[in-house]
Amino acid sequence: MNVLDPTTVSRRGFLGGVAGAALTGLAPGPAIAAGPPEPAPRHRPPNVVFISIDDLGWDELGSYGNTFNETPRIDRLAREGMRFTSAYAAAPVCSPTRAALVTGLYPVHTGITDFLRAEPAASNKYLSPDIPTLPDVLRPFGYASGLVGKWHLTETYSGPYDERPGNPYAHGFDEVIASEQKYIADGDYFHPYFFMPDLPAREPGEHLTDRLAAEAVDFITRHRHEPFFLHVSNYAVHTALDGKPDLVAKYRAKPGAGQAPNRPVLAAMLESVDQQVGRIADTLADLGLARDTLLLVTSDNGGPYDDANQPLRGGKGDLYEGGIRVPLIAYWPGTVGPGQKNPTPTSTIDVLPTVLDLAGGDPDGRFDGTSIAPVLTGTGAVERDALFWVYPHFIGRTHPHAAVRSGQFKLVQYLRDGRSELYHLVRDPEETTDLSDRYPQRAHQLRALLETHIAESGLFPALPTPEHYPTVELEESFDSGLERWSVLPVTAYAAPPIVSGGRVAVTTNRMTHLVLRSDVAPGSDRVAVVLDTGTFAEAGTQDTVFVGLAKDAGNYLLFRYHNGLHRAGWDLRVNGALITAGVEPLDSLDGTVDLTGPAARYAFVLRGHVATAYVDQGSGWEFLFTADTGGAIDFSDPAVLAQYRYAASVRLDSGTITLDGLTAHRA
Repeated sequence: MNVLDPTTVSRRGFLGGVAGAALTGLAPGPAIAAGPPEPAPRHRPPNVVFISIDDLGWDELGSYGNTFNETPRIDRLAREGMRFTSAYAAAPVCSPTRAALVTGLYPVHTGITDFLRAEPAASNKYLSPDIPTLPDVLRPFGYASGLVGKWHLTETYSGPYDERPGNPYAHGFDEVIASEQKYIADGDYFHPYFFMPDLPAREPGEHLTDRLAAEAVDFITRHRHEPFFLHVSNYAVHTALDGKPDLVAKYRAKPGAGQAPNRPVLAAMLESVDQQVGRIADTLADLGLARDTLLLVTSDNGGPYDDANQPLRGGKGDLYEGGIRVPLIAYWPGTVGPGQKNPTPTSTIDVLPTVLDLAGGDPDGRFDGTSIAPVLTGTGAVERDALFWVYPHFIGRTHPHAAVRSGQFKLVQYLRDGRSELYHLVRDPEETTDLSDRYPQRAHQLRALLETHIAESGLFPALPTPEHYPTVELEESFDSGLERWSVLPVTAYAAPPIVSGGRVAVTTNRMTHLVLRSDVAPGSDRVAVVLDTGTFAEAGTQDTVFVGLAKDAGNYLLFRYHNGLHRAGWDLRVNGALITAGVEPLDSLDGTVDLTGPAARYAFVLRGHVATAYVDQGSGWEFLFTADTGGAIDFSDPAVLAQYRYAASVRLDSGTITLDGLTAHRA
């Protein structure tokens, strides 16, 4: 298919002439008149409209306790429907939650565990089209499927839209309307939209949230005679905040404006979303579809401001409740009874199995999620052993951690050192009191559940031990000198390395950065490279050692340790250029890594295009971070891997650094 307008093109293609274009939304135009109400046939499965609000916090809707923001239409849905009090996003950030929504799988099973980056990033992540999605499983039941708004499940923003890896058409959506063509960055809420340059305005001064409302109304109107699934995926209320001027002025004039948590611009944006929800609900009613449509309103993660999630702890990026517990409102007149407050723990992963169940399919055993249809229809309860979260990344103050909720207990575990905390969420929803010592058996049980979940996910490679990597490929103690090594200067000047007493030493009083590249290529893309650190310069501003793979001085992936700052990280060079776009902010590791001890080791563990850092500070291996380089150097490609060799490196500007040895083992 030749995509003419990637913001509005229909997957079902041209239906013929101008009429076809009008029906499929290939060319945006004036809103379609609704016409007289036509009740849907009662025998067809229900429609589903899923409205997501980006970065909406737990405490930002009136129906969830906010007294500054005005959300009357959403609050009305809560009064006339069901408000969940233990609903969760599948992740504490957006992309993994969005992947979980359309797949019914935990993020660890979709391959997307963090927000996706812009195209210059070293990685090349996207939601694999091999994974069945909501549109795929609903198609046999006659559903039309549409996405209006944000997708954010690819890192490719060039080339024909429908040929980009992970694009929504590849996942079965029939219509994709007003969705980003370029990376979203900090958003753009007034036309022209920089991330949708080909989308013409429908009215002067158009606001994006209003545009999404109009497109949603048109989609519903076009498909009123067939069952449909529509995801209205708002860009609001994500930063950078930018509301309509009249609404911003209204909130700035309110008492308490500007005093946390009262944010006038965010409130203005949220009121626009509320108006959007009202327009959609009114359209369903006007078309006679309200009683045949499940309308869901929720968020993709906790709010980025902690006070927007009160009284919950933390916010976006955290696996404490403030980062993952979100509002969820279900409205379905005649099916979901009014005025209900439901404590059932539920997650984004439950949406697909629930919708499939309501459509007449059998979701059992196919997904990580569970159908909550019995809860919605009042025909039963939902039982599950546990809900899991794994966020193995750094963002803001957040270190890699994981969590599990089972019953009323929740355990949070940090992935580096295994430290864990246990909370009772009914008695202590603010997660202020760690109960690990009071309930050691319960803590042990939840730790075992979580560790089993992580192990079964295959998210992390095995620890760099001979047990897991039995084939020796390199075992260098430098006793025989550097005959099998190439010395590759990275800087203009590089002091020569000297071998003495089984160590290689570099001494200088000038800036020196050199790579020691062995003559051994990895035998597979499943290897562990371990650097035995020696002594450090304890002087100058550099004092850094590296371990990893190198092709030459301008092409390498090396994990680094800066002794002066006790800092860990990674350097990726391609054709001489240092690639830093999209790199996780690892500065929160500063001061926490010390490789000066006699048994200190630094490991580079490769699995495909992802490398994982482990350190041993003398007490065993600890996980540090991962580096995905699939978009820059894809080591899963045998032709690429064959060009690289095991390597170590030093960088210093004063004093002496020594290296004790380098080993490489293959799985």
